[in-house]
Amino acid sequence: MPSKKSAMLSKDHKLIEKFMDGSLKIAIYGLGHVGAPLAAAWLRAGCHVIGVDTSSEVLTAATKGRILIPEPGIAEAYAEGLKTGRFEVSSDPIDASRRSYFKMICVPVLNKNMSANLSTVCSVATSMGIGLKKGDIISLNPSVPPGTTEDVVIPIIEKSSGLSVKHDFCMVYNPERIYEGRALKDIEENYPAIISSIGPDSFRISQALYSIIFKKGVLTISNIKAAEAEKLFEGVYRDVNIALANEMARFCERTGIDFWEARYAANSQPYCNIHKPGIGVGGACIPVYPQFILGLAEQLNLRCNLTKMGRELNDSMPVYCVKEAMKLVRKFDTEKLNVTILGLAFRGGVSDTRLSPTYAIIEELKKSGVKKIKVHDPLVTEDPNLDRDVTLMSNLKASLIRCDLVIIAADHQGYRKLGKKELGKVVIYDGRGIIDRLSINALNYSAIGFKSISEGNR
Repeated sequence: MPSKKSAMLSKDHKLIEKFMDGSLKIAIYGLGHVGAPLAAAWLRAGCHVIGVDTSSEVLTAATKGRILIPEPGIAEAYAEGLKTGRFEVSSDPIDASRRSYFKMICVPVLNKNMSANLSTVCSVATSMGIGLKKGDIISLNPSVPPGTTEDVVIPIIEKSSGLSVKHDFCMVYNPERIYEGRALKDIEENYPAIISSIGPDSFRISQALYSIIFKKGVLTISNIKAAEAEKLFEGVYRDVNIALANEMARFCERTGIDFWEARYAANSQPYCNIHKPGIGVGGACIPVYPQFILGLAEQLNLRCNLTKMGRELNDSMPVYCVKEAMKLVRKFDTEKLNVTILGLAFRGGVSDTRLSPTYAIIEELKKSGVKKIKVHDPLVTEDPNLDRDVTLMSNLKASLIRCDLVIIAADHQGYRKLGKKELGKVVIYDGRGIIDRLSINALNYSAIGFKSISEGNR
């Protein structure tokens, strides 16, 4: 007689087989920065995916095997899925819920003030609940304040479905752990999946399910709130450590120390990992997660001083760096000054402009009296959020013509190769510390954490 354990393993194997042969379908709600790579990972594993989105532009692109964000491997996975009939798109969230066994909520939760906006999550949860069947699995994937899954999402699903999470369906929290530009690789190869769940056999089922695409395995956490907090801790850790790097860089500037040289030497010690300083911290992750923690802490009358101070210091960097950059051109007539900002994306290698420090840089330049501003980015071709009097360019050479001051705001790979030939005698403020000083005219160069010897003479 087979043991209970072997019977469970056999059951898990059969479940995986049903996903792999497409008889059990996966519905992914939101084909953006999180949902698209997850959809691609399931498709590459051989599963049947229903991509759900409210954007006709996103859905139209997906039906043609295309994606609107530059992420390697996703368009190819879409195209292959369409070719084999394993990928379909839908604008009907209820129908997609009815036809799927596993449903993933991958919609954004970011408010303009960097607080959590759960309205879209709630809307999806309601529709999903209407189409929910007994035995189905639901996963919430965006980074959210602790308590969101249990206190907000589950009650909505139970109300709209008439089912109970304790007896009828499984609810999983699985925080996305991706780095833009390599999202698919992060899912499939780089990190284990973090999961916590509620429902009948939910840990066993979700562990078997996620092991299909996560080659690094599955790390289970007993409490959903702890899993929600885990992802926020990742962002807070990086934000606070970037703030420390920024503080040390500013200290070095005042004391005549080359921060980059000191950092390199310090990090040769295995217990030291000083992060890179920069002109600003952008994106929908690192500057946002501390706010989720701080918002909840305020409700609980708790102090998170270090988290708060780190966020404030990083928020101050665009203003600080522009002031330092303007010191380099103090002899120029500010109103006639031509400034080119290199980088509109929040960091190099991506086209994502969400919370990019470049917007604050532009605002500060205008406050300083600068009227002629150009922005170059190799990956961002248009941006409705950019001021109309600011010119967005995709040709790097053209953006440097008749330029008096260059401010490097994003560490795109192409900017690292700039030298005397491209820059000539243009004054440069390197807000990312990426330019090779030996390849340029050092007298016209200054960077965060490093001041040229002649700066005081300008």
